Amino acid sequence: MAKKISIIGAGNVGASCTQRLAERDYADIVLLDVVAGLPQGKALDILESAPILKFNSRIIGTNDYQETANSDLVIITSGSPRKPGMTRDELLKINTSIVTEVTRGVANHSPDCIIIMVTNPVEAMTYAALQTSLFPRSRVLGLSSVLDGARLSSFIAAELKAPVERISPCVLGQHGENMVIIPRLCKVNGKPITELLPEETIARLVQRTIKGGAEIVELLKTGSAFYAPSAAVAKMADAIILDKREILHCSAYLDGEYGLKDTIITVPVKLGRNGIEQIMELKLNDEEKQALNKSAEAVKQLISSMKLG
Repeated sequence: MAKKISIIGAGNVGASCTQRLAERDYADIVLLDVVAGLPQGKALDILESAPILKFNSRIIGTNDYQETANSDLVIITSGSPRKPGMTRDELLKINTSIVTEVTRGVANHSPDCIIIMVTNPVEAMTYAALQTSLFPRSRVLGLSSVLDGARLSSFIAAELKAPVERISPCVLGQHGENMVIIPRLCKVNGKPITELLPEETIARLVQRTIKGGAEIVELLKTGSAFYAPSAAVAKMADAIILDKREILHCSAYLDGEYGLKDTIITVPVKLGRNGIEQIMELKLNDEEKQALNKSAEAVKQLISSMKLG
């Protein structure tokens, strides 16, 4: 029986995710949005590419959560996009109510699914989904450093003229200004970038990664990134649907790991058919621990300001 993936939100990220996952041909896809005709039209357009690209995934566009019933995986992209000059934190009030409502619909119709949160601020929205769904923490996670690591890797590859597949980034913490990039654990062919690049170059690449989303928002003027985010989500979906048990850096709820409790930040996790199957604890030095604690505290402040019921 084919796996089923539902994608909530038919904007650029949601539609791109639908296309990328349909072309993988391992699951049927449901694209849901509150706007009548929008998910139906995009789903139909993608479906009509199937004879050209030779995939057989069934794709449905809908405005009804009933169509998402019994999904194995649900990807939530619904929410207001970040606009020029808007911080991720400013999205909090707008998107909390959207994500809470969406999560109720998802949990009611697919009580055994795994949720990947894409909506920003992603850690706070992942926490909102976890609290609303009442799912175990292993089944609610957020897109974060699969994307941030890809951005950093692309910058390192360009700087060193190295193949991207040889680069292993290490990005922890909060998605955004409080991101924690650990250069000594970012490697090219197994060698730390601290041995390959001067300190000032590394600092420049780190800052560009931290501001990676904002850079694209400023360039686009009327939108935000979706090609790289959808590719990152698809990589996470691969690990879950195909049970790869792959180690990826995702936003996860911590309950004592790294000395942190009741917060959600990016850490390396083993991702498989049960969702987060293991949280991997890296050996961090005192400076790195301090940066991670600061990042976690910023997330906690966001979470406390949401005032979830």
